[in-house]
Amino acid sequence: MANEIKITQDDRYAAGIFFYSALPLLRVIVESEPKFAAKFKGKSFVFQVSAACEGEPGGKMATHFVIEDGVFTVKVGKAHESPDLEFAFPDLRKFAIFFSGKGMPFPKIKGMSKLGYLIPILMTLLRMAALLQATDAPKKESDKELLVKLYFYLLPNGISRLNKMGHPEIKNFTQTSPDRAFAWSVKDKPELNSYIRVKAGNSKAGRGVYKRCKPFLTMNFDNAQHALDILMSKADMIEYIKKGFLFIDGAPEFGAALGNLMMTVAYYAQGQYIEG
Repeated sequence: MANEIKITQDDRYAAGIFFYSALPLLRVIVESEPKFAAKFKGKSFVFQVSAACEGEPGGKMATHFVIEDGVFTVKVGKAHESPDLEFAFPDLRKFAIFFSGKGMPFPKIKGMSKLGYLIPILMTLLRMAALLQATDAPKKESDKELLVKLYFYLLPNGISRLNKMGHPEIKNFTQTSPDRAFAWSVKDKPELNSYIRVKAGNSKAGRGVYKRCKPFLTMNFDNAQHALDILMSKADMIEYIKKGFLFIDGAPEFGAALGNLMMTVAYYAQGQYIEG
């Protein structure tokens, strides 16, 4: 008899990032690349990814997508009673292994016979995985900018999700913070911008330019390639600041703290906690 997998708190943190922060990027792919949007034109269905989990409503964690004539609406962290297509994982560990690229424990696919739904979803998921799991920056400038957008959206949302889940390091950072916004940007590319607002233990992530006031700190890169060099751990942040590739606008003494929060999200998103 196979040993039962013990689900850890790290598995739950990783699952939180994937369900609430990474899977919603599927919509970003569709909205950013016309060739993928075309695959869903005229189609209306519900697609769901789920993982069995004790203590959750219905015994599962899930995020689902409502596609109406090719337009995506994301229902983050919510299960649908009867999706047309579902990737159902038996536990959070296998789910995390699959989406972090650490292995291929395939889910049970409900609705596999509906190829008109399955094939475009699979192709879009593969596109997202190819970008997020790459170890080197793409060659095409448009792909570089898309990958930066994915990272910039994933990071603040991942930080906020871990905060809501009570991750000790991140919760300590937000609990001691007054009302502040931290932002990420690339020069002359406002469509890539993202931010997180924190205050007294609370957090909220957003896309675009933070408009309420000037962010407390902004990591402003001069171009997409240099942003990826840092995001993919290919370069030293201090050296890039010296060279003018990265400008810390606001309170530079908090740059290291923000970098640590980003590394915490990467730790779970890349499945670094999983042995073997």
